[in-house]
Amino acid sequence: MEGAGAVRLKVAGDSRPSAVAGAICAGLRERGSCEMQAIGAGAVNQAVKALVVARGYLEIEGVQLLFVPSFMDLDVEGLERTAVRFLVTGRRLHP
Repeated sequence: MEGAGAVRLKVAGDSRPSAVAGAICAGLRERGSCEMQAIGAGAVNQAVKALVVARGYLEIEGVQLLFVPSFMDLDVEGLERTAVRFLVTGRRLHP
């Protein structure tokens, strides 16, 4: 599901959902997929809001947003942290 050139977005608790949504849409248009990583409840919340906003943007273009959430371990400044990863793709609603 994840393309070799997938866009990787790191979402923080203070990320603007509309800005992240725009980056999701750009990643899907340019490369067909993107990956979001979020550490902590606030960051996951902003990531989910961004998915909702991006879904609305893409629906207008006839694209259905699809994503698969999972956990992943990351090394952040020497500490192992668990992040929520969202692999995001889209498909045309009407061929």
